[in-house]
Amino acid sequence: MDTLDLLIQNATCLLWLDGKMQQIQTNVGIKQGKISWIRNNSPAAKRVLNAKGLHLLPGVIDSQVHFREPGMTQKEDLETGTKAAVLGGVTTIFEMPNTVPATTTKELFLEKLNRSKGRCWTNYAFYIGGSPENIDELANLETLPGCCGIKVFMGSSTGSLLVEDDPTLEKIFRSGRRRITLHSEDEFRLRERKHFALESNDVKMHPVWRDPETALRSTQRLLALSKKTNRPVHILHISTEEEMQLLLLEKEKKWGRITVEVLPNHLTLSAPDCYKRLGTLAQQNPPIRDQRHQDALWQALNSGVVDVIGSDHAPHTLAEKSRPYPESPSGTPGVQTLVPIMLNHVSQNRLTIEKLTELICESPRHIFGCFSKGRIELGLDADFTLVDLKMQKTIENSWMASRSSWSPFDGMKVKGWPLYTIVGGNIVVAEEKLIGSPIGQPVDFQVL
Repeated sequence: MDTLDLLIQNATCLLWLDGKMQQIQTNVGIKQGKISWIRNNSPAAKRVLNAKGLHLLPGVIDSQVHFREPGMTQKEDLETGTKAAVLGGVTTIFEMPNTVPATTTKELFLEKLNRSKGRCWTNYAFYIGGSPENIDELANLETLPGCCGIKVFMGSSTGSLLVEDDPTLEKIFRSGRRRITLHSEDEFRLRERKHFALESNDVKMHPVWRDPETALRSTQRLLALSKKTNRPVHILHISTEEEMQLLLLEKEKKWGRITVEVLPNHLTLSAPDCYKRLGTLAQQNPPIRDQRHQDALWQALNSGVVDVIGSDHAPHTLAEKSRPYPESPSGTPGVQTLVPIMLNHVSQNRLTIEKLTELICESPRHIFGCFSKGRIELGLDADFTLVDLKMQKTIENSWMASRSSWSPFDGMKVKGWPLYTIVGGNIVVAEEKLIGSPIGQPVDFQVL
């Protein structure tokens, strides 16, 4: 065999074998950006990385980030956001359309791709925003190279994108065939209940304003439309026990058209403590809720209802966050902390490393159709996340590469840490240090 470009030796590799994720100690070789060797013996290589005692995951895919470019680059941009991502062990990101202007046309989508060239440390793809104005174009827009699908906001959040009524939603569901990704909160109920936020000026009322019924009603509506139109849906950041009970019943019917995301924030933080400690730094949509809901999310995760963990990286500056509630914007940074926070949960036996790898690697590749990513297999792209499950660290704001420069997890001690990030066969992070320059490429999708 020709000399390898890079050989990763002695790692405990997370491999998809016989229909499940398994830990196998072996060597992995890379040639011209592809995985070309998975065996115990050692061919010649230009560079050898001894990974004894470490776990080699497929490159982590964060399928929900907001990098704010164009229009809000005081919060984040494509370069700073992807720099934060690779430092946290993420190799591929899917970026959301609620920028200024919103990404709703071919021209604006191509502009984002053009902005990304030579500036993204990760591989990248972008969502097209679904709106009343572009319904007739969505079937074509969702097939653009580098597009990960259509994103719809059923409840208002950061940005101007909003599709609140069922007739318009149904038209969007009937335009195209790829899985639609949705923010599920009922806008009508949000308007009815906004007085709770306005009258209180207290962020502890955020989960009262955006209560569980607000989320449940929206999820019930989108599931009905999904069945009516036979359109697959990916429901983002589920946060309530009631929704998980509904989704469990739907999944037991084996209809097979529903996939579900949860966030590290909802799995880790809980009300009222987070609002007492963090104030508006804990404010996000849908909100962090009390322990009853967090317990339900963990039960759903370990029973198979949850398909994906994404960060919903949604940065704002500290100055913006310091505005009095509810003028303060919703959202927290998260792409850099996704892997450490979830590895810490592995150390606490809340889930296994095999299960985590499914949720952040294997499932996204299937759900979105990016089959060259998310798995350690011969011929696939050589993206890897190399982690130390035993390393203990403290997450600190000083580590954050995001332009927002803060984390709701500042000061949290964790066990488990990303040490190396490899993109396209190139080591871009080694022991917390960036190496080289941004080399990320657009993601290829097989439209399902």
